[in-house]
Amino acid sequence: MNSRPSISIWFFIGISLSLNGVLIFGAGLYEFMHPPPNPVVLYQLHANVWWGALLFVLGAFYCCRFVPRKGS
Repeated sequence: MNSRPSISIWFFIGISLSLNGVLIFGAGLYEFMHPPPNPVVLYQLHANVWWGALLFVLGAFYCCRFVPRKGS
């Protein structure tokens, strides 16, 4: 039987959070540079920029914390 070390699901969750964070952050920056003609009520807070950055940081933390290592 082949006994390979398992990869933590949190590593893949970190990849997913990081990727979604980059996409949301990029969309927020685009919206910041090109404001819509009819912005939403709280447009001035730029929530998608902040949430995208938060998701990316959280995903990067999970990726670094649960990275699969060769020896373990």
